[in-house]
Amino acid sequence: MGKIMVLTQGFLTTIQDGGRIGFQQYGVPVSGVMDRYSYRIANILVGNDEEQAVLEITMLGPKLKFTSPEIIAITGGDLSPMINGKQIPMYRSVKVNKGDILAFGELKNGCRSYIAFTGGIDVPIVMGSRSTYLKGKIGGYRGRELNKGDIVDIINYDSEYKVRLLSKKHISIYENKIDIRVVLGPQNEYFTKHGIDTFLSDTYTITNECDRMGFRLDGAEIEHINGADIISDGIEFGAIQISGNGKPIIMMADRQTTGGYTKIANVISVDLPKIAQAKPGDKISFKVVSIKEAQDIYVEEENKLKSIEFEVEDTKIVKQKELIIRVNSKKYEVNIIEYE
Repeated sequence: MGKIMVLTQGFLTTIQDGGRIGFQQYGVPVSGVMDRYSYRIANILVGNDEEQAVLEITMLGPKLKFTSPEIIAITGGDLSPMINGKQIPMYRSVKVNKGDILAFGELKNGCRSYIAFTGGIDVPIVMGSRSTYLKGKIGGYRGRELNKGDIVDIINYDSEYKVRLLSKKHISIYENKIDIRVVLGPQNEYFTKHGIDTFLSDTYTITNECDRMGFRLDGAEIEHINGADIISDGIEFGAIQISGNGKPIIMMADRQTTGGYTKIANVISVDLPKIAQAKPGDKISFKVVSIKEAQDIYVEEENKLKSIEFEVEDTKIVKQKELIIRVNSKKYEVNIIEYE
């Protein structure tokens, strides 16, 4: 059994997997990762089943010490990961030695990083998932975020280290202006035509009120026909509620199971990672697609992920060099790797 020790906790680091499925009827949120694409890629790169638990890191990374050799991969937002002070690449498998320290620097883009470990993270399975639901203190590491001094168990693995590298064409690009595709409904008939036109034509800004539960947006008010309240019904990941003030709220991984505000639309699943990687001040515009279009986009994404599984297995290192470059009296250590 491997272990990692938390030396500093960062802003918010939790253990997450695909989520707690099948318990919303009892009032238990799904939780799970915010950016499912980065999560699945991270597991593919370390040779795991795609649903193994990972660390989800938000904005400011922790400092972690390894007590045993491990194989890791880091995906998602670029928080400048380093091993023993040296920058390491993202979107590829990396061998970590006993005693090594993984730390993070400046936030370059995105918002959330994902660390997968070959074998996965060993915490108790609660209602079918290892995910942390912070408000309910359920799952993950004692139902909470990781703190200084915590020791997390890593499941042993039998396979040898193998280089797995994601092609640049599959690496997500995170921007400050985001176009999000939505399917209208289920309560779009509760809004005036002007209200729906406003929703689809205005640009909205992510406010400081954004977390794993939901993102509040600011912008032009969206007009209801007769108020915002409805009889409470189920809330899906990406549901866009419009409360009494006419402003959108995008419901995220830790959303409540039901809610009593009208929902004008739902973000398609393929575009949810874009929102998960957004930050306060970023801009969002919405575009309507049909259910059939959303399904086709989803199938295309799944086919891409299947092809990625085969691509990363074929990666081979042809040549590797370590160079020291001096620029204006500063020394830089550069690792050049040539792949087949």
